[in-house]
Amino acid sequence: MKIRKGWKWLILPIVAGLLVAAFTLSGCSSGSLGTITENGSTTVQPLAEKLAGAFKAKNPDVNVVIQGGGSAVGIKSVNNGTVDIGAASRELTADDPPLVKHLLARDGIAIIVHPSNPVTNLTKEQVRDIFSGNITNWSQVGGQNKSIDVVAREEGSGTRTAFQDLVMGKALIKSDATLQNSNGFLKTSVSLDPQAIGFLSMGYVDSSVKALAINGVAATEENAKNGTYPVVRPLYFLTKQQPTGLVKDFIDFCTGTEGQKIVAEEGYITVE
Repeated sequence: MKIRKGWKWLILPIVAGLLVAAFTLSGCSSGSLGTITENGSTTVQPLAEKLAGAFKAKNPDVNVVIQGGGSAVGIKSVNNGTVDIGAASRELTADDPPLVKHLLARDGIAIIVHPSNPVTNLTKEQVRDIFSGNITNWSQVGGQNKSIDVVAREEGSGTRTAFQDLVMGKALIKSDATLQNSNGFLKTSVSLDPQAIGFLSMGYVDSSVKALAINGVAATEENAKNGTYPVVRPLYFLTKQQPTGLVKDFIDFCTGTEGQKIVAEEGYITVE
């Protein structure tokens, strides 16, 4: 009996410690151990990285892995269960799987040229004609007598799909356009070519390129937000089902007050 009592006294503290540990873990919020994975739109990627950094600062034990790849990759990956969250910079279509959309921000698509280009404004119809190949010389739209070098995003890009829907309509981007696989590469390409024209997320515009006014409306965040700028698209986080646990915590953070403050700081349009 003495041996049994001794075992009880040894076991009881261990059991109590396990119960305390279990209670502590169950009481944790998103600060508990875990990993969230996201990939997709390269437009969303830098914003998602900023949001992930802010979320991790509040929840240091949570690892948030952010990758690009394009909207098509994000849609496919989250549908296949490869990642927790997909990112898309366009509306879903009837050909896409029926995913749950979480509106993260809105973004204007800027039509950009080299800073030395004297052209400052185009109509949406002129943009369509340039990218389809009907207008091939800058002199046709008030510029210099030089050929136009069209730079576009690759197939599967959410930015390209949104540009196609919002600007091109049924017209197709010319087959000999130079294709780039990210907003960053496209911006660099245009910044190095005085005859180039391209399109990218408004959040990427800086002094290395010039954003054109469209239909007389400047490509600014304010004009995109008030609806006067005509080329604006949604940025989505996508999940296979309604999110729970850490994934829900992260999405709620991104779409809530703290996350939307970061959205505004990064030059995108808030959804609050």
